[in-house]
Amino acid sequence: MSSDEVLDVNRIMEMIPHRYPFLMIDNVKNLVKGESAVGVKNVTIAEPHFQGHFPDHPIMPGVLIIEAMAQTSAVLVIATLGEEAEGKLVYFMSVDKARFRKPVVPGHTLDITVTLKQQRRNIYKFKGEARVGDILMAEATFSAMIRDR
Repeated sequence: MSSDEVLDVNRIMEMIPHRYPFLMIDNVKNLVKGESAVGVKNVTIAEPHFQGHFPDHPIMPGVLIIEAMAQTSAVLVIATLGEEAEGKLVYFMSVDKARFRKPVVPGHTLDITVTLKQQRRNIYKFKGEARVGDILMAEATFSAMIRDR
């Protein structure tokens, strides 16, 4: 895969097991195997969490922004390891230094950049940032493990 190729939602669903309503990324771009990727999330009012968070002032829950980072990193790991890794699960192990800077609301397009910071065997550590345009909305460091189902 070249870094200018875009993985659409169908390709993402071949790589990771998440499905609507819990698939948090619409496409992945700028993927550099073993280094980084950018997930894109188009935030719409039709998403089920907005019915209760909050009905008169819809805000995307921070945990779902972190989940979008995790799913983007899972695509990066699977793309790096190759087709034999497709269908494996990438499990969260820890989330550190999570910061939510500004609210994410319907109409926003989140660019979720994940950067691989460290890898030891099947354990990966990432830095994630979610931006709307040039504005940093959220950030976190997190680790994950890849395993067979």
